[in-house]
Amino acid sequence: MTYYSDKDFKLFKGDCLDILKTIDTNSIDMIFADPPYNLSNDGFTCQSGKMVSVNKGKWDVSKGIENDFEFNKTWLLECQRVLKSTGSIWVSGTYHSIYSCGFAMQLLGFHILNDIIWFKPNASPNLSGRFFTASHESIIWARKDKKAKHTFNYNLMKEINDSDDFLKNPGKQMRSVWAMTVGSKKEKLFGKHPTQKPEKLLSRIISASTNEGDLILDVFNGSGTTGIIATKLGRKYLGIDINESFLDITIKRYKNLKFNSNTLF
Repeated sequence: MTYYSDKDFKLFKGDCLDILKTIDTNSIDMIFADPPYNLSNDGFTCQSGKMVSVNKGKWDVSKGIENDFEFNKTWLLECQRVLKSTGSIWVSGTYHSIYSCGFAMQLLGFHILNDIIWFKPNASPNLSGRFFTASHESIIWARKDKKAKHTFNYNLMKEINDSDDFLKNPGKQMRSVWAMTVGSKKEKLFGKHPTQKPEKLLSRIISASTNEGDLILDVFNGSGTTGIIATKLGRKYLGIDINESFLDITIKRYKNLKFNSNTLF
């Protein structure tokens, strides 16, 4: 199942439920998961000013509310097993998926720390004009259970000076609403994933909840943003994805980072 391996960076190809079972218990410091939103229903959305299909692939087709929930509960249970007691998990999604994940996490005994609102100042407009423009995603941050002691780099988050995030005041406590635009064209140089997260978002998440040398797992690797930022910040990385083309994009991004870095490698 190993698709690519280089030092502290490893990618697995296959069903996340199968691969998660091969990972040692209590071995992961942080998990980021951006599960399918189950939006591929032959509808349309707006992208770069154009009407485009919402269909992303078979992996994004809903199997029904009950089956989608069981899937979320199953992979989250495995994530809970592989997390260290000091580790934490971040799960992102829109209203189509985040409530299912959140309920599953509560049932499994995760202790929810925050629900982060990622506000997108440059979000795509609503085509129908019949409801509000969707301009945010939610990210649930939780630790393994209530008794666990998670890592949180409070002072680092407090002192962050991000000119692009107009909601963050340097020297003030970081709040749970983050303003960040979607990823730049440079981040999609080698191809893109339909739900690709910006590097700045993952940089804040990883910096907040891990330390150098920690092992990070992305259950739904996509185009590998989590792995790229983990590498930049001196963390180890494991990524899982069922789609070979997305893994290939990740490898290109990683090799480009490696080629252009004089300090990390």
